[in-house]
Amino acid sequence: MKLPIKWLAAGAVVALLALGIARALHSREASKQALEAQQAAQKQQASVEVVASDLLQAQHLELTQALPITGALKAVNSAFIKARVAGELQGLGVREGDFVKAGQVVARIEPTEYQARLRQVQQQAEAARAQVDIAQRSLDNNKALVDQGFISRTALDTSMNTLASAQANYKAAQAGADVAGKALDDAMLRAPISGQISQRLAQNGERVGVDARVLEVVDLRALELEVTLSAADSVGVRPGQVATLTIEGMAQPLRAKLVRINPSTVAGSRSVLAYLAVDASAGLRQGLFAQGTLATGQVKVLAVPLDAVRTDKPQPYVQIVADGKVVHARVTLGARGDYKGAAMVEVQGLPEGAAVLAGAVGALREGTLIKAAMGKS
Repeated sequence: MKLPIKWLAAGAVVALLALGIARALHSREASKQALEAQQAAQKQQASVEVVASDLLQAQHLELTQALPITGALKAVNSAFIKARVAGELQGLGVREGDFVKAGQVVARIEPTEYQARLRQVQQQAEAARAQVDIAQRSLDNNKALVDQGFISRTALDTSMNTLASAQANYKAAQAGADVAGKALDDAMLRAPISGQISQRLAQNGERVGVDARVLEVVDLRALELEVTLSAADSVGVRPGQVATLTIEGMAQPLRAKLVRINPSTVAGSRSVLAYLAVDASAGLRQGLFAQGTLATGQVKVLAVPLDAVRTDKPQPYVQIVADGKVVHARVTLGARGDYKGAAMVEVQGLPEGAAVLAGAVGALREGTLIKAAMGKS
């Protein structure tokens, strides 16, 4: 009885194993069929609907090339009023924002010392003039005595030399008087240009030295923008080119014209300074920050919008529509520029007229079906 029971148990185990293997094979086959169905569905995926504005054409356009520029506004004419002589500052009554005219006295240096020096040298000049008169009379007398034979010719020569020395001393004294007079005049501080006071750098009662800065005057009737260009960018820049600027505090852009280019580079950075004339009638101020673009020329190339170029692959590409499907077309980028306010870029490797998907569409898998939406733009 024991032997038949063992055989029955073994048979049951074999039957169970066979049933498990059959189920595993069936499950594997079902997974394979599901995978194949999924792959087939991916191949026959639903089309992506785009509007007319999402389809662009690669075409030859005349692009305006431009350089980005930034800088601060500054007055073309500005000057510091400095003390020309040392002394105590007096009579300084103007402050920041006040208007002054060229030649207007804005302050003075305490003049007592310089007035005394002028009187001193004037009196020295008068004394020298008196010595000239004495030497002249002596020479005239000696000439008469020589003619009469009372004195020698040597005495006459001595008189002539005495007169020449007196005349030289008189001229030196006159020059000293001129110098003292100029020092007294320099004690008056005058505005060199017409404009507004932008800085007051000293106060009444201070003792200032020679060339000490007292005031700064700026003339806001003419403003310019100083920009820094790289050596490579400066090659294509010429006077007369026009820039569009955005200035802080102003809602509307402003146009400016390039008027000057520094012939030398800045030591160390090798950059080049350029200057653009800005319309000062808009109520601008010195020091305002401005940024914009300087138009440097035009070029006609096959171009597409810059945002249509994708860079999520090793080489730039654009998404074009061919036979109703998305194709990733690799391109070589060239010149960049502006066309009717849009940023464009030159592309090489595309046929003219190719239908390019706009950057707003986003990245699509190559082979995706494209369907144009009816009645939408």
